[in-house]
Amino acid sequence: MHSGDVLYDTNAITFLEELWGEGFLSPGGPEEVARLLDGVDLAGKTVVDIGCGAGGITVSLARDYGAAKVIGLDVEGPVCALSRKRAEEAGLSDRIEIRQVEPGPMPLPEESVDIVFSKDSIVHIPDKEALALDAYRVLKPGGMFVASDWLISHDGDPSPEMAEYIAKEDLNFGMASPERYRKALAAAGFVDVSLRNRNPWYREIAREELARLEGGDRAAFEAVLPPGELDSQIATWRAMLVVLESGEHCPHHFRAIKPLS
Repeated sequence: MHSGDVLYDTNAITFLEELWGEGFLSPGGPEEVARLLDGVDLAGKTVVDIGCGAGGITVSLARDYGAAKVIGLDVEGPVCALSRKRAEEAGLSDRIEIRQVEPGPMPLPEESVDIVFSKDSIVHIPDKEALALDAYRVLKPGGMFVASDWLISHDGDPSPEMAEYIAKEDLNFGMASPERYRKALAAAGFVDVSLRNRNPWYREIAREELARLEGGDRAAFEAVLPPGELDSQIATWRAMLVVLESGEHCPHHFRAIKPLS
């Protein structure tokens, strides 16, 4: 898990939920979660949600997808508290456990979960090789690692435009390339590794988000942010669109399976 200062305080959570929907700290809402999980059966299974954030997805994994047990992990207190509250309000506290954890390996026994899941959170974990090994360790044979994340299209240094965007985000991004993910997962022992580029989808969504920030919804966003903060967010979105348009910023879905033997 990532380390550092609190990245998702009350202001950040409120802003992102205004943009992306209650319980969501990354884009796409329930529809993108459904696309990520298309064909994955969670019914009756134990799922660990890495970077559970504000809890909207964690609750959905149990309520909408039938997971028997969901263990939400995050390093930050504010989002863990909100996730617990959402699980209680949904009447799912008996099936959802939220743990605030320290950066590092997941505090889970070997071969204890059926699915390792994450939605746009492992970008905060720089060591993708250690992450892949840890996911492999906690999965039961036949289990699946299914996640989405924000990637950079290549290894090596980012372009000046990408470096500017990352600096504006100020989120301690540990972006890696699709090839690095593929190699890390294969080296850990996973098979049937697949990656799907979501840049074309998010490129269009991000344009719509910027239009909301700059236009008709501006007053709603100003109401939930400190004075002047919205202009900073708009500058970040403009910088992000540059690298989405170039393809250097390329969100991906990926899946990998732990062999049965």
